[in-house]
Amino acid sequence: MSDRERNPQEAGQQAAPVKTVRIMTINVHKGFNVFNRRHILPELRDAVSTLSADMVFLQEVHGEHRKHRLRYHDWPGVPQYEFLADSMWPEFAYGRNAVYPDGDHGNALLSRFPILHYENRDVSIGGTERRGLLHCQLAVPGQPTVHAVCVHLGLRHAHRLQQLNLLCKLLDAIPDDKAVIVAGDFNDWQLKADGVLAECGLHEAFMDWHGRPARTFPARWPLLCLDRIYIRHATCRNPRALYRKPWSHLSDHVPLMAEIGL
Repeated sequence: MSDRERNPQEAGQQAAPVKTVRIMTINVHKGFNVFNRRHILPELRDAVSTLSADMVFLQEVHGEHRKHRLRYHDWPGVPQYEFLADSMWPEFAYGRNAVYPDGDHGNALLSRFPILHYENRDVSIGGTERRGLLHCQLAVPGQPTVHAVCVHLGLRHAHRLQQLNLLCKLLDAIPDDKAVIVAGDFNDWQLKADGVLAECGLHEAFMDWHGRPARTFPARWPLLCLDRIYIRHATCRNPRALYRKPWSHLSDHVPLMAEIGL
């Protein structure tokens, strides 16, 4: 069932058609720096706001954490994704994956464009590792509905393969003529995702542009290619990984950016 649904006519279409959107994906590490030594969410918000992204895909973002709210003086009084959205992104959607006594965390999408409909699909495979696919449909001026999926897959290879197949099942239900952007933390250090996702028409931005995926983990000495941007019925240019400060000190993952042509 949908978490929210809106009528496209009520979404407030802008007059000028949009042909290119700038996207960013980042695992925010629940608002802490490497090794959880310091709460850095206000610094992260300031840094993200300088990039003028149209959509921001977030993983490991808190909806609530009652103990942290009492412990840290600068802990926001609203969910982390709403705090990061601030005045830059009027639209946001949150998919709660993990729930525990003190709060919850999951994936989120921040958007300049109206979010018509969203749902969070549970793709947890046994055990206690909770994972989800946050699927949003956006009203981008001058375009058919644009689909965006924020992804955070499991740590175990066997689980990831099942989750990739569930992602393909989701994508199979989206018409082939609709633009699709899939981004997030795939935990795919074995580089197996491309082969699976090619079967449902996705191609990876860094592979197309640079001939190899971006190294994104750990942020200060990136060795593993965990984070990805995939597209279908769209084009990509100038994908880049944000390796330098302040980004190398704001999470344990390197953020990725790209311009997506619709």
